[in-house]
Amino acid sequence: MAASPGYSNVFRLVATPELHASGAIVSAVAMSGAVITGLDVVDPGHESVVLDLSCTTRDASHVELVRAALDRLEGCHVEKVSDSTFLIHLGGKIKVELKTPLRNRTDLARAYTPGVARVCLAIRDNPEDARNLTIKRNSVAVVTDGTAVLGLGDIGPKAAMPVMEGKAALFKRFANVDAWPICLDTKDTDEIVRAVELIAPGFGGINLEDISAPRCFEIERRLRERLDIPVFHDDQHGTAVVVLAALINALRLVDKQMSELKVVMIGAGAAGAAVARLLMDSGVRDIILFDSKGPIYPDRPGLDEDRAALAEITNPRGHTGTIPEAMEGADVFIGLSQPNLIAGADVERMAEGAIVFALANPDPEIDPVIAAKYAAVVATGRSDYPNQINNVLAFPGLFRGLLDAGAHKITNAALIAAANAIAEVVSDDALSPIYIVPSVFDEDVAPAVADAVTKAAESS
Repeated sequence: MAASPGYSNVFRLVATPELHASGAIVSAVAMSGAVITGLDVVDPGHESVVLDLSCTTRDASHVELVRAALDRLEGCHVEKVSDSTFLIHLGGKIKVELKTPLRNRTDLARAYTPGVARVCLAIRDNPEDARNLTIKRNSVAVVTDGTAVLGLGDIGPKAAMPVMEGKAALFKRFANVDAWPICLDTKDTDEIVRAVELIAPGFGGINLEDISAPRCFEIERRLRERLDIPVFHDDQHGTAVVVLAALINALRLVDKQMSELKVVMIGAGAAGAAVARLLMDSGVRDIILFDSKGPIYPDRPGLDEDRAALAEITNPRGHTGTIPEAMEGADVFIGLSQPNLIAGADVERMAEGAIVFALANPDPEIDPVIAAKYAAVVATGRSDYPNQINNVLAFPGLFRGLLDAGAHKITNAALIAAANAIAEVVSDDALSPIYIVPSVFDEDVAPAVADAVTKAAESS
């Protein structure tokens, strides 16, 4: 396994000057498999030298391996190891800053009492003015109950906070949206809905995050019905938008149309259901959707309400067989499920110009290298392979556009507009089998998405 930037460490060493000069320290760390990113002298001396050695490692056990390798060197001692990932979380990753300086009594009188009372009364007389005269104009609540966090599962609201802070940081970095992590200490659907209703007046949008299925469906549905601001479940619709964007560009490469596709999907949870619905809204007509019990079809025993609804609109050929049988002649495979569910032979049986999106994280449904032997285009959810399907391509610009438009709802037209905008950032010259979606750091993405969403919201 390669070293991971998620395990970036600083080893504080005390060593003899002779050992430092010999290069033995660098050699020992390299031999242990770590990747050195820096070696800095903190305190030079004639008898000993204090050094900070920065490196990336595979995991926690690898850190101890590196420590042991350094301690074995004669004339070297590891005083402490600092984990850079934990260091950037000290005190949290986000903060509040003033937009208006408070330099004197005049500034204070305008920003607070007595001047603020006039603004309060204006909003009382016209509540819509809150969108222009308060932070509501640029604020989103990132709401979770901590039940489906990343690949960690149900870890609770306190443990979920670093992820929600990270989401808020991405909102600010990519779209200048002020987002607030709201971690609710309840798993009760009614309580979550009511809590979000109660805080909604202070926000211009709600981003639901990492709430387990099937409760997430009902929570989103009820909030969309009750609130006059956009409600977006990123695990569903953010994923769907980026998958659609990637598929649009993959089809440009293989010269196929949405209406012609035969699609096989594994995973009928929050993301899978949303992807299937958005693809159908975009023109796909033939999707066979599998969950852990097999293909979904109308007469299958034990379907819950949400899967029964999916059964009514998918699987038009009534497939009741296996995944390998379904993949024979298929144009597209999309996995949002578990590792290692399909093999190279399954991809080989797909149609010419096959497209494989194996998006399970951290380990995909098939090794991307194997899939690429038979498929024309391969994408994953990982950053260490080409074509990463990453929600950060969608949600910052999407909310930027919704806030700028003063939108009250999110429509499918807005989601499709966002997907097309992401796809269009990749020029004809840049498009290739290993580049079907732009980089998450492409500065053109969020503005393009925001502009497309604003136009879609205003037109509806």
